[in-house]
Amino acid sequence: MSTEPEIPANRAATLTDVAKLAGVSVATASKAINGRDEVRAATRKKVLEAAELLSFAPNALARGLLGGRTGTVGLLTSDLEGRFSIPILMGAEDAFGAGQVSVFLCDARGDAIRERYHVRALLSRRVDGLIVVGSRTDSRAPLAGNIPVPVVYVYAPSADPDDISITVDNVGGGRLAIEHLIAYGRRNIAHITGEAGFQAARDRAEGAVAALADAGLTMIGGKPYFGSWDETWGRAAAHIVVERHPEVDAIFCGSDQIARGVLETLRDLGRDVPGSISVIGFDNWEAITAHSRPRLSSIDMNLEHLGAVAGRRLFAAIDGDDPPISEQFPGRVVMRDSTAPLG
Repeated sequence: MSTEPEIPANRAATLTDVAKLAGVSVATASKAINGRDEVRAATRKKVLEAAELLSFAPNALARGLLGGRTGTVGLLTSDLEGRFSIPILMGAEDAFGAGQVSVFLCDARGDAIRERYHVRALLSRRVDGLIVVGSRTDSRAPLAGNIPVPVVYVYAPSADPDDISITVDNVGGGRLAIEHLIAYGRRNIAHITGEAGFQAARDRAEGAVAALADAGLTMIGGKPYFGSWDETWGRAAAHIVVERHPEVDAIFCGSDQIARGVLETLRDLGRDVPGSISVIGFDNWEAITAHSRPRLSSIDMNLEHLGAVAGRRLFAAIDGDDPPISEQFPGRVVMRDSTAPLG
């Protein structure tokens, strides 16, 4: 090993210092420190000993650049309120590992021009990949232009079947809600949900109808009550259902916001929840479910898990492993106080 170089006290050791001390080229020192196979074991040992002697620690960005990466990922969302993007981001960051990858979060607000601007900005930062999160489950057009890095679509699938899309099984979620109510002895079940123009509303209704049919039952009113995704519609629709069908003993709501409105109306009408009528929502939005009266049972879409899967699939694509495939994941029933066995 060469004589230890003189390094000023106010300067950290560099890769050049390590290479000089080990008596090798900078390129060889880089390969040795980054575990490249083409370096002989004896040379690697000499370089690592020099690095240890000099207390050399390459920063994360430098290691990434040596490997052709920046250690950054872009997360592009159209979800203004963060209702879906935040838990997905949390799951993705868990998959990336604390401190290992930096995530740039951009909100396109559902605007195609803004989205293209954010994509250009992220690519100019040399991100290693992109995660695109939709605000609804309808398929969306792929990112415009030639995207030179891997892209994973989450929640809203890409319309291109060759893209990687990680989504929720909304049909299965509707089935889970109805099966839960049937297991509690409910037979006169209504479904109040959001706009029929949303794929999520249609899918959840499809699963509900199928589960009822499997049990030899039909939906109260003969069809879902489609409306808006808010409490106002939940209150209005609950009035309609109870007035037209007083025998109703359960209501499956297409969102937790709708469900909170339904609960308010049932309370105003003197209907006991869950004794007389059980109510279950969809989304498991804790800001609503935990503070409803009574606390709301709901279908959880496991968004953090979706984010974690998306992060792992993006890593696999960045690493050039076998091309990841699109996947759909089931939800789960989270039981609280608004559903109970029919007494």
